[in-house]
Amino acid sequence: MSEEITKAHQMAAKQKEISIAEFFSKNRHLLGFDNPKKALLTTIKEAVDNSLDACEEARILPEISVEVIDMGSSRFKVIIEDNGPGIIKSQISKIFAKLLYGSKFHRLKMSRGQQGIGISASVMYGQLTTGRPAKITSKISPKHPAHYMELQIDTKTNKPNILKEQQVEWNKDHGTRVEIDLEASYSKGSQSIDAYLKQTAIVNPHCTIIYTNPKAEQIIFPRATDVLPDEPKEIKPHPYGVELGYLINMLALTEARTLQSFLTSDFSRVSANTAKEICQKAGILPNFKPSEVNRDQAERLIKAINSVKIMNPPTDCVTPIGSDSLERGMKKEIKAEFYATTTRPPSVYRGNPFIVEAGVAYGGDQPGDKTVRLLRYANRVPLQYQQSACAITQALTQINFRGYGLSQSRNSLPVGPATIVVHLASVWVPFTSESKEAIAHYPEIIKEIKLAVQGCGRQLASYVKKKQRLHNELKKRSYIEKYIPFISTALKDLIALSPQQAEEVESDLKSLLEEKRGKLKSIAAENTEYDETFAKIGSDAEAELYADSEDGDEQ
Repeated sequence: MSEEITKAHQMAAKQKEISIAEFFSKNRHLLGFDNPKKALLTTIKEAVDNSLDACEEARILPEISVEVIDMGSSRFKVIIEDNGPGIIKSQISKIFAKLLYGSKFHRLKMSRGQQGIGISASVMYGQLTTGRPAKITSKISPKHPAHYMELQIDTKTNKPNILKEQQVEWNKDHGTRVEIDLEASYSKGSQSIDAYLKQTAIVNPHCTIIYTNPKAEQIIFPRATDVLPDEPKEIKPHPYGVELGYLINMLALTEARTLQSFLTSDFSRVSANTAKEICQKAGILPNFKPSEVNRDQAERLIKAINSVKIMNPPTDCVTPIGSDSLERGMKKEIKAEFYATTTRPPSVYRGNPFIVEAGVAYGGDQPGDKTVRLLRYANRVPLQYQQSACAITQALTQINFRGYGLSQSRNSLPVGPATIVVHLASVWVPFTSESKEAIAHYPEIIKEIKLAVQGCGRQLASYVKKKQRLHNELKKRSYIEKYIPFISTALKDLIALSPQQAEEVESDLKSLLEEKRGKLKSIAAENTEYDETFAKIGSDAEAELYADSEDGDEQ
């Protein structure tokens, strides 16, 4: 008797596996390809981030060329070329034409890329919008030939499709060149590729970027230092950040023969004594086989881990920019009269180490009647979208900036002539989405952001108050200096001074003021700790005050 074909059978016949590439080809907005303008930015960002990561890991000072060519009909050619270590032939197609393929996902170590999606998603977007393959050229040393490939992604299988492959002559010792044609639009502004590259130059002062925009205008962002950031070291997971399901998987895959050795070898900061204490509190023998631990025992292990005091994870897996380098980067790209930077001590969220850095650039040509410019970064990468959804923005709205010389409405960013820079460095940045545009609102992260910005705010308040004090002193001095001739004339008439005596009185009064001027200059000199231009405040303020007094005389 044949089996009856039910509606359930008909529905089951329609079910099939979905490739990750096929999923993202239909949901490309999740990866930052929401619209043509953002698609252009995302493509360049992913390629530049990869170049910076590769150069730093190979200990090479990065030199990156970015060229955007307008092909007409809303199509652009993006060319990114670096001087990095290059990519071996067998890996080129997988890196650029296979989603979720990379070396950074499984390791706890600070890097810009994490998921192995970015650049391959850019290749896929170009393929979907123009039908043209990505063109990749890479060379690993002067002794090896350069390899050229034209690639597309088979979205049904998430596998690379190599359309063309050959060896080529390339007058370069090592590096990688990526060409992608895509449908896009170009405009300037705070969320443009111009702004992205400028912001990248601020927090990567060791990098040189040569940018040619669609109008064939070349802009060079030179490096401000020849010192590469310290290379971050890979660490093991910290016990405090491990969840039950993850622990069960670790127990099944470990090469350790006993539970005690598993705890000491597969986690960071777990000593032999700490491992014994965890086993004792969990009620499991230290020599128990990890593969035989069941779900109930694993749950007891989690509870025991959280009840035992374990050192914070090591922080050499995270390399901050550093206050001095951040200040050099800010001075290179932001014109201001005062700069302050701070780097917080390492902290931890969910077992993941992180460091927050902040900087403030105040004054100069920055408008004083607009909201301060906020530059957000995660692992040296600018975050240009979803500002209101980011933990950095939330932290700043909770700070009282009025005490630092800036005006502010309740639950808002401050208003004033300033730029605020905030950088989060972590082995795993908790982004709110795959497009990596905003940081999740972890209380530990928000607390550290507030402390970092408040540290800069105190320096700013000191500067503003001393500047105001100097301005007030000069204002009083200018009033007295203006009326010295009248005082000497009045004294000559009142006490019958001779013309020579009156001149001496006037000279003495001017000498006293000159002595006061010297004290004011010394006050300015003392404050060059923060900014070399502080010494100019006196002369600038004097010019302003004399202009005001002349206007008053006319009135």
